[in-house]
Amino acid sequence: MSARAKARKRALDFLYESKMRSEPAISIFEKRGAGNLSEAAFVKELLTGISQNQAKISELITTYAQNWEQDRMPPIDVAILEIAIYELLYTPDLDAAIAISQALELAKSLSTDSSVSYINGVLGRIHKLKDSLL
Repeated sequence: MSARAKARKRALDFLYESKMRSEPAISIFEKRGAGNLSEAAFVKELLTGISQNQAKISELITTYAQNWEQDRMPPIDVAILEIAIYELLYTPDLDAAIAISQALELAKSLSTDSSVSYINGVLGRIHKLKDSLL
């Protein structure tokens, strides 16, 4: 697993815990840290970026997660989508295929089989419309 993949997994852990505890993920991160310095820097970048763009990211999840309200979705799936959408829209130097692939790998290992295809569909729609969404 690459360093960035490990950092995404760690960011996912903080986002998931945030949803369970109703505490900002960045606050949890700041209390605990996240592994080595390069990993911690990327985790912080993800959590900060997601927090700063939360309204837009949540709006996109609600819009493109057809027939699903965020509060009805598994929290782990919402967190996976948040990371991937942030990377798709706000990390221009990252290939979209990597962001989507990493999200699907996390979903395969941590969520249900149906979540994988569902997340893929949501991210595919957002990626296709990316230029008109910003």
